[in-house]
Amino acid sequence: MSARQSPVVALQDVSFRYGTGPDVLERVNLVVEGNDFLGLVGPNGGGKTTLLRILLGLLEPQQGRVRILGEEPRMVRSRVGYVPQHATIDASVPAVVRDVVLMGRLSRSSWGPSFGPDQMAAAQAALEQTGAADLAGRRFGELSGGQRQRILIARALAADAELLLLDEPTTGVDIHRERELLDLLNRLNESLPIILVSHDVALVSSHLKTAAWVNRAVTCYAASELSPEVIESLYHEAEH
Repeated sequence: MSARQSPVVALQDVSFRYGTGPDVLERVNLVVEGNDFLGLVGPNGGGKTTLLRILLGLLEPQQGRVRILGEEPRMVRSRVGYVPQHATIDASVPAVVRDVVLMGRLSRSSWGPSFGPDQMAAAQAALEQTGAADLAGRRFGELSGGQRQRILIARALAADAELLLLDEPTTGVDIHRERELLDLLNRLNESLPIILVSHDVALVSSHLKTAAWVNRAVTCYAASELSPEVIESLYHEAEH
């Protein structure tokens, strides 16, 4: 990825509420640069999922300014790779891994629902980049949780994503596969900015570059600053 002059994510005084309820997010300011690996952490109900949906352009704040890759989020959705916590693909559907990854090329294919050689090559490259080329012919529904996450990341990469957003990617993944997944994400971060939502503050503090504590407001830390004492005080404040 070439150097970028402006931040990949810039939120300025962003506030959001559902209906007539209280603010879920209040005057949020957040900047993510092109080489960052950011973890969104915080208590349940603190606004992490809402913030992620705003970044994806699925929600619009009542106040403030949001720019993703220099544009309004809805204008660049095809340039943002999103990896959900749970696969939205019915595991009973007899789709093989290659088909799932090719879904990432739909917006870029001039062949309609069919795919030409360039699309197939992009899907293969994404599988190789995620270390999953050997799974190409396997049924998606037969894969383990860790393998599915790799394939969903490959689908995002196949779309030529310029920013990768992941929602709780290590949920349901055993410790060994979690380590492999984090190693993969750190390699991808060498050329791609990544934002990851997680409930596991210890994981974020030990593997990521930056952490944003989300509890209606957003406070950013170097991930290494989140010592057990700091984490305990943040959760204590959230409970009161």
